[in-house]
Amino acid sequence: MTQAIQKTLRDSAAMRWTALLLLALAMFCAYIFMDILSPIKDLMQETRGWDSTAFGTMQGSEVFLNVFVFFLIFAGIILDKMGVRFTAVLSAAVMLVGACVKWYAVTEAFMGSGLETWFNNNLNYIPVFDELGVSPFYEGMPASAKFAACGFMIFGCGCEMAGITVSRGIVKWFKGREMALAMGSEMALARLGVATCMIFSPFFARLGGEVSVSRSVAFGVVLMCIALIMSIVYFFMDKKLDAQTGEAEEKDDPFKISDLGKILTDMGFWIVALLCVLYYSAIFPFQKYAVNMLQCNLTLTAPDADSFWASSSVTIFQYVIMLVVAAAGFASNFQKKANLKYGLLGLSIAALITYCYMGFMRQSAESIFAVFPLLAVLITPILGSYLDHHGKAASMLVLGSLLLIACHLTFAFVLPMFKDSAVGGIIIAYTTILVLGASFSLVPAALWPSVPKLVDAKVIGSAYALIFWIQNIGLWLFPLLIGKVLDQTNPQIVEGVKNGTIAPDVAAVSYDYTAPLVMLASLGVAALLLGLVLKVVDRKKGIGLELPNITE
Repeated sequence: MTQAIQKTLRDSAAMRWTALLLLALAMFCAYIFMDILSPIKDLMQETRGWDSTAFGTMQGSEVFLNVFVFFLIFAGIILDKMGVRFTAVLSAAVMLVGACVKWYAVTEAFMGSGLETWFNNNLNYIPVFDELGVSPFYEGMPASAKFAACGFMIFGCGCEMAGITVSRGIVKWFKGREMALAMGSEMALARLGVATCMIFSPFFARLGGEVSVSRSVAFGVVLMCIALIMSIVYFFMDKKLDAQTGEAEEKDDPFKISDLGKILTDMGFWIVALLCVLYYSAIFPFQKYAVNMLQCNLTLTAPDADSFWASSSVTIFQYVIMLVVAAAGFASNFQKKANLKYGLLGLSIAALITYCYMGFMRQSAESIFAVFPLLAVLITPILGSYLDHHGKAASMLVLGSLLLIACHLTFAFVLPMFKDSAVGGIIIAYTTILVLGASFSLVPAALWPSVPKLVDAKVIGSAYALIFWIQNIGLWLFPLLIGKVLDQTNPQIVEGVKNGTIAPDVAAVSYDYTAPLVMLASLGVAALLLGLVLKVVDRKKGIGLELPNITE
């Protein structure tokens, strides 16, 4: 019997990490599309007339169906009934459909079409949702933003379904093994998608010297096709695992609505869920505005048009250096020989410095923010391995909250003080972005592996779905709030654009971001308090959140 178990894919380190790579690559592509318009917010205002309210409403629409039509809850039920592999392929297909709709919404073909006319004349009032103040549309919202929001809603259903599926898949392949390292590694690779988006979305939008925002979205659509392929490959790999182990897919274990009661009555679950919504609401919505925030708080002077720093080739070169930073830093944690370990670490640091220098020379806000996940990639294996062998998950969440507060307050009050300093402002920006990325790596490594300790294995999919649903409330609300707060606290810009005294391209980089950043920092304060409560609950109830994940 023991010999048979050892021959399964799951007990082969290479095979289970290959399964993880397939899931992570699919999420890598999804993360790119999720923020595909974030680094070109200024271009959306210039070319499509999207002000901050329209931009924020469209960005928040990603999770609208998940939250208000409870699709994410249904996704969890589908996952528990149909299993990981079916749900993985379904989620990738749904994401691709939504991506195609969003792409068409920002194309030249949509402008002036009958569809644009219809969207201009309709969806200006949604019964019930308007009364509640949660409508994904509003009167005066550009038609392209409305239609893009429809596509983003569909994409969001698939993306969040994919998120809970990946978490469930990792539990299936890594439970009792290096689960925190696996979850942290998956998120580290997925977050490279954010960096990839920040670099290549503006690159494609400005390719050839002609601005076309639809090219950026088309790039994302191609990647969603790749995500679907990765999911299909995983389908067959997962099916072979079940054939080897003789385990039935989760659909053979009937789901009962009453099972949700076991989850909803657990205080530890609710604290983890609220921690999740607070922490993620301070990160993901911020990512959608981060490039524009830097444009508004840094004095950036475009390099000469005929210089190397303004060429398209520098984008590719900088991205290759980014991959060197990530790959060398990540690999250094797995080396047993000291000379190889520190050699790779040194290469990663040298490449990071080179990358930052290139970002400074390019004077590009998007390439500056693209450094966001790099330190996280470097330290994720360290954190994951520590949690797997030593525990302290709740303590890590408290530390992550402290770093989150410090970073947002630095962006709000310190960075604007260095706006006139070409070098000082960028150094502060780089440092703060790297620390923020590092703090974010604490969450997947510490939070997600804690869920299986709180709920029965049969309803893990539904537990993840409930957490993601609660998280999605914040991911819907805060992009919208940031946009509204920006317009409310910068009335001179809004009025200037309306009466024509301020050009849209000037207005797009003139916002004061202090109020939104303070709002995000307050979420960190709330997360810190909940983290401290979680430590107390864990100690009293013996949940085991501070215990190691590896049990064999």
